[in-house]
Amino acid sequence: MGQLTKIRPAQAGTPEVVLPLGRILPGDCVAAMRSLPTASVDLVFADPPYNLQLGGDLNRPDGSHVDAVTDHWDQFDSFKAYDDFTRDWLTEARRVLKPDGALWVIGSYHNIYRVGAILQDLGFWLLNDIVWRKSNPMPNFRGTRFTNAHETLLWASQGEKAKYHFNYRAMKTLNDELQMRSDWVLPICSGQERLKEGGTKVHPTQKPEALLYRVLLATTEKGDVVLDPFFGTGTTGAVAKRLGRQWIGCEREQGYRDAAYKRIEKELPLDESAISTMQSRKEQPRVAFGAVVEAGLIPPGTELFDKKRQWRATVRADGSLESGKETGSIHHVGKTLQGAPSCNGWTFWHMERDGEVKPIDAARQMYLLAVED
Repeated sequence: MGQLTKIRPAQAGTPEVVLPLGRILPGDCVAAMRSLPTASVDLVFADPPYNLQLGGDLNRPDGSHVDAVTDHWDQFDSFKAYDDFTRDWLTEARRVLKPDGALWVIGSYHNIYRVGAILQDLGFWLLNDIVWRKSNPMPNFRGTRFTNAHETLLWASQGEKAKYHFNYRAMKTLNDELQMRSDWVLPICSGQERLKEGGTKVHPTQKPEALLYRVLLATTEKGDVVLDPFFGTGTTGAVAKRLGRQWIGCEREQGYRDAAYKRIEKELPLDESAISTMQSRKEQPRVAFGAVVEAGLIPPGTELFDKKRQWRATVRADGSLESGKETGSIHHVGKTLQGAPSCNGWTFWHMERDGEVKPIDAARQMYLLAVED
């Protein structure tokens, strides 16, 4: 999988660079990144070890064991050792990024403040900190602290005056025509998306695809090169492929590399078996159509139509619809086509799956079930 590919230079007049697109570079991430040309990558998304400093086993109240992160790759002898490691990989990330490239790094309270200070010391400029609020976090079984219900993402450019990419309109459309906020409510990776072998998680900290979908859609363009120095089981690669982005991974664990290649290569059919059993609810939490799209329940390119099939529209990657010259949210396009004062896009638009026609609200119900699980 993957190939050495020539990429147009970041600046005119410089030679083309050769990149290992669609490949996972084995070994230490710092050494792997050193093999990449300078200013050759559009985005770095990093999910580094959190240095959780866990002590002892963790059990639920019923005595069952919690599958926590105890792997050797998350263990460091001291804070200094972790800081040195962080500085090394961030230095290489800065070198391989194009002048208008950007960095995303995710972490918890264990490490994100140390990472943030170091990236600022290296010259990165913080654009936002994003709070990923988990709709279904793991409880604090010991009952000694608040439940850790969020993680933090830092988004940074190459410098205070550096250019960077931000698809503001796409993010607003993804959020049903409301400006996207810096607190994102998304479920943790679970269900069919969670990679397992023999009933055991392949990777303890696999990130949900919806999270990467939003990051890549917001800050990259089609064809951009995304580098993930801590590739794990390939969430970044899978989402990049779906959105038409190029990707490069670094991962030292052979088992994770194997699982990532298999995951990215195969097509995962959407399991819609739960649709027929869903019931309407009196009080529905607000769900943006874009969240359903980024969760993969209504993929970009899906054709929607009204119940009488008088109008048709195509779903775009940012959750907007396109019908002839009309573009916008599910509600706006439906309203405009009908010449009506308003439109509930969830019930107006329909889709066909396996010979059955259902309103797109059925996909919203599936999303709500996944969030609750």
